[in-house]
Amino acid sequence: MTVVYRRNLPHIHPSHATFFVTFRLAGSLPLEVIEQLREEFQAEERRLKQTQSGTALRIERYKIQKKLFGRYDEWLDRLAAGPAWLRQPEVAQIVMDEIQRLDGTHYDLLACCIMPNHVHLLVDMARFDHPESKDHPSALSHALHLLKGRTARYANQCLARRGKFWQDESYDHVVRDEAELQRIFWYIINNPVKAGLVTDWQEWPYTFVAQIVQ
Repeated sequence: MTVVYRRNLPHIHPSHATFFVTFRLAGSLPLEVIEQLREEFQAEERRLKQTQSGTALRIERYKIQKKLFGRYDEWLDRLAAGPAWLRQPEVAQIVMDEIQRLDGTHYDLLACCIMPNHVHLLVDMARFDHPESKDHPSALSHALHLLKGRTARYANQCLARRGKFWQDESYDHVVRDEAELQRIFWYIINNPVKAGLVTDWQEWPYTFVAQIVQ
């Protein structure tokens, strides 16, 4: 079964799939950047629909999504706006502990990386087909709700603050094949290197790898 729902972004959650998920701190991107990326995607999508259909349209749409996500992630890596609470070791550890606590009960964690203002996850949902709560459309959406809700509460307590911690919506992408799994795996663990935080991915303390994907 495939669950499809939409907030600001479309979310397609087929059963037994592996997902690349990114979520970020509230206010970590300028609103004008978000709007610009959204307008660019919509313009590209309109252009594609005039010339493509069916499988060709899906392939080209995916290419556009990948390109714009790359730009989105580059903006986050710049730390140009908003908070960077995950730079604080005690806050990053809260998030890592909760990610690992849900491993094996709500997803199988393949890899994750906690950056100063966002988090990347690579999770296998094959064993977790149905959400435990009727309030959530898929097992993945339920897992993310638990993860973001608990970490927001604990992190705010640690920071002695109130208010929104995470941006409401997460980016999620279905991993389509082994080649894409390998590409995304290395993208995640090399994010601190790309952002100039370390020179080798193994130096970053907030990366977790269940097994190296070759």
